[in-house]
Amino acid sequence: MTFAVRYYTKTGNTKRLAEAIAKELGVEALPISEPVNEAVDYLFLGNSYYAFTIDPEVKAFVASLDKTKIGKIINFGSAAMLNSTYKKVKKVADKVGIPMDGKEFHCKGEFKGIHKGRPNEEDIAAAVEFARQYI
Repeated sequence: MTFAVRYYTKTGNTKRLAEAIAKELGVEALPISEPVNEAVDYLFLGNSYYAFTIDPEVKAFVASLDKTKIGKIINFGSAAMLNSTYKKVKKVADKVGIPMDGKEFHCKGEFKGIHKGRPNEEDIAAAVEFARQYI
């Protein structure tokens, strides 16, 4: 299996998850400003909710992906209020013809004092365990 890890974060929470996942997969976690140039079986895509939707940069990144290079997108991230960005990411992925894996990982993320300290070490360990099932 081949992997890539890309993430978008404003607070650093999703970056921490991305780095842990990437380390487990033996790849580098890169921001979505870095394109996926190589063919991969799985693209782990980290993101979160901002104003009740995914950031326009995440939408643009997914829309720019080459469907001949990405087997499936695996969604992950953290958020203070809402749990899953899956449907929002899938909507864009469907438009470009890239399937989404049915599983995803999300945990609480600290934002303005809410969920202080999250993602914590238990969250990071859970993200690593989630990634491990794809190896």
